[in-house]
Amino acid sequence: HLMALIFCLLTYTESNIYMEIPMTSFFILVFHYIKKSRFLCSLLLLAGAFTLGSLLGILTGTLSPTKETSASVQSASWGLSFQEEGKRPAGNATIDDLKQYNAYYASDTDEKILYLTFDAGYENGNTPAILEALKKHQAPAVFFAVGNFIKDNPDLIKRMITEGHIVGNHTMTHPDMSQISSMESFQKELEGVEELYTSVTGEPMTKFYRPPRGVYSTENLSMAKELGYSTFFWSLAYVDWIQEQQPSKEEAFQKLIPRIHPGAIVLLHNTSSTNAAILDELLTKWEEMGYQFHSIKELTEA
Repeated sequence: HLMALIFCLLTYTESNIYMEIPMTSFFILVFHYIKKSRFLCSLLLLAGAFTLGSLLGILTGTLSPTKETSASVQSASWGLSFQEEGKRPAGNATIDDLKQYNAYYASDTDEKILYLTFDAGYENGNTPAILEALKKHQAPAVFFAVGNFIKDNPDLIKRMITEGHIVGNHTMTHPDMSQISSMESFQKELEGVEELYTSVTGEPMTKFYRPPRGVYSTENLSMAKELGYSTFFWSLAYVDWIQEQQPSKEEAFQKLIPRIHPGAIVLLHNTSSTNAAILDELLTKWEEMGYQFHSIKELTEA
């Protein structure tokens, strides 16, 4: 009976994080069942105290804000913790940790400057409107392009270059790069994009790289650096890539206005109809807040 009760208690503790079940009611039932046995009650109290301590540890780890940690983690998905409005969020790694790999997620500055970047996996008709808004505001951007985007949209690539933007490398096939451990395979993903870019523009590609979905390993960062690349994560983004669930203008502004901060690297997706519709107004709002748009090249030249 005791083991069954402890199992129930452990099961309850695990599931109660997600369920709205009063813990007090649960314990009343348990103690009613064993109230005649002081020995069992003592053991159950001990087990309950242990389990409650574990639960508090789980909740603390789940709910506490993420702190900036070392980039020594071997494989990770890039993530952010926004702790104060208008301030740079904490990332998986600090600015200084990333610097050793020529990698960046924001600029360490109090100046109201920001850097615009777009991930370009494919074209669905929204990129021209995005380019028009950038041109109107004289805002330079980096378009991190997947191989098929360059192959299928040579005119857009040429327009980006003509209008002062940079086309960066988002890999040939958009894989989980953290699973690639050999330099040969890693290099193949980047060189394929370089070759397509040169075939379209007649020029060598600027060696700016963004790992697909922000999934990376420190080994990847080292390999990118060895190949002459700078790696770019981001300090501001929102869920704009799901075609069937595009956010409204209001939802986009709720994420992008209060979270903008000095030195931000902003990640948007070129496939978002919301981004195409709001970008002109969004850039205007950021300008009204005192922000200027700078080229991300500044980070690599500092």
